[in-house]
Amino acid sequence: MNEDTFTEIWHTRLSRMSVFVILTLLFIVTLGLYSALIFYTPIRTVLPGYSESIRQRLIDESERVDSLGTVLELQTQYLSVIRDVVAGEVKSDTVQSLDSMQIMMREKLLEAKSEATADFMAQYEVKERDNLQLFDVQQVEPAITFFRPAHGSIVTHYASENNQLGIEIQTPQNENAVAVLPGTVVHIVYELNDTYTVFIHHKTYLSVYGNLSKTFKRVGDAVKAGESIAVVAETQPLYFELWQSGASINPEDVIVF
Repeated sequence: MNEDTFTEIWHTRLSRMSVFVILTLLFIVTLGLYSALIFYTPIRTVLPGYSESIRQRLIDESERVDSLGTVLELQTQYLSVIRDVVAGEVKSDTVQSLDSMQIMMREKLLEAKSEATADFMAQYEVKERDNLQLFDVQQVEPAITFFRPAHGSIVTHYASENNQLGIEIQTPQNENAVAVLPGTVVHIVYELNDTYTVFIHHKTYLSVYGNLSKTFKRVGDAVKAGESIAVVAETQPLYFELWQSGASINPEDVIVF
């Protein structure tokens, strides 16, 4: 109404339906504006639960950075070992000479025969000479003397039925792993746990040495029986496998530990 002339300027008619429609539209518009304000402005950071998602994302990113740092450190150590090997700066520790002396003494003890043993063998050969003529003479492969891959005690035994194809030897600190037979290094693997695995071929045998912190040999190097090939990792036992003609065998059957 015009206050001066009391004439009608504008009018509307309210009903239950019109009031309901107006309030519904007002609610929808208000809800849309509030949602836009929350999703497109920094106000969303004060909502309950949003800070938890940011915290979890920060934790995930921190773990990712740590993992990348660990991988980078492992790659740096790997390249450092390769550089030392190429430069010829890899040297064995003082344990090697001690092991060599023990190996030489043990080899002499194994090869030496007492006088009583020699006399018994001579008498047996004379006594059984005629009996031996009844059998076909076959070429017998000479006995093979295996050396222990390292000093220590066996903590995990061979069990082929449980897919345990090797043994684990708990060794003293900075213990050297040695070749059990003369042969050739055919493969060296750098593992994800910052250790090495060395494969040595010995004619019909193949020996595998795992959990090594540092190697002294390269692929293609010839090794002698009892020669140090690597250093066992401090935090893990030496893992050792022995294969004959492509089949896995129990190292405890042929090696005296």
